[in-house]
Amino acid sequence: MKVVFLEDVKGRGKKGEIKEVPDGYANNFLIKNKKAEPATGKNLGAVKGRQKAEEKAAAELLAEAKELEAKMADDNFVVELKGKSGADGRLFGAVSTKQIVAALESQKKIKVDKRKLLLNQPIHSLGYTNVPIKLHRDVTANLRVHVSEG
Repeated sequence: MKVVFLEDVKGRGKKGEIKEVPDGYANNFLIKNKKAEPATGKNLGAVKGRQKAEEKAAAELLAEAKELEAKMADDNFVVELKGKSGADGRLFGAVSTKQIVAALESQKKIKVDKRKLLLNQPIHSLGYTNVPIKLHRDVTANLRVHVSEG
């Protein structure tokens, strides 16, 4: 029986794929648990429509990420943070990704998940630091963070 997978099924198929599977497996497991549906003309058309909608949504997300990357590339786009430091310019403590994301949201009204910041170690010194942000799987931007005495 030919079925259209509605979700990934380990060892059988991925979402949107059309495959031939045994009749009993299709009826008793895949269709019963809404993991697949029979590959009829109506269902195939619905799958193609869903795939077009997903492609359009993915293209919109990529465009938004590129627009945000262009905005962050501007030299005037800087996130300001304050911290206490010693005489040598080293901070007491550190600036973490959580603080950077909070400052970015409050100052620039841009919400980013802290796990998207590719900061290997927290910032321990005053001055400017470039922090890479993964906005999309194809788009990585550099965010300028300025830590000053406060």
